[in-house]
Amino acid sequence: MQIPLEIAFNHVAPRDDIRALIAEKITHLEKIYDGIISAHIQIRAPHQRQQTGNLFSVTVELRVPGKALIVRKDQDDADRHEHLRVVLRDAFAAMELELKRWKDAIQGEVKFHDGPLQGRVVQLDKARGFGQILATDNRLIYFHKNSVTDDSFDGLALRDTVELVVQSDESAIGPQASTVRRIGALSFDPATKPSRR
Repeated sequence: MQIPLEIAFNHVAPRDDIRALIAEKITHLEKIYDGIISAHIQIRAPHQRQQTGNLFSVTVELRVPGKALIVRKDQDDADRHEHLRVVLRDAFAAMELELKRWKDAIQGEVKFHDGPLQGRVVQLDKARGFGQILATDNRLIYFHKNSVTDDSFDGLALRDTVELVVQSDESAIGPQASTVRRIGALSFDPATKPSRR
């Protein structure tokens, strides 16, 4: 991680064994995605119960490029939340799922309905002959004027909807379109969550 792990204990006495357990869980998450920027863990025991002990609550926050992934496992009436290690296990298991989903989405591994990929032009540099498209799978795709069909690059404008083919080999600047064709309105809004097959 770029920033050292932060652990906050609120109304809970700090414990070295819990710190070691959290460090082990973070190491496991870094094996899933090695670009984690920072991790902040908050452990709370907000309710004091006289007969059966404290109910713990854990928040795990990971910063990854462009996003914060947050999982909260709050106390409830379940007796298992009296055991801090169990609450930590549940919170980190949920964060592992979140991290895998996010990683799959940025790598384009989420599968969408059949049909050509569509998007909207969000950047145009006509002087230098390139632009960027926000695709319906929420990726930002670079394109060069030579990839625009019918030599119609000069006719493109911001917010135009296009159909595109993305090269299978990603370049140093990220995903790149090999073919871009202007079309009518998008069939769905890229701001909405993509459908999974």
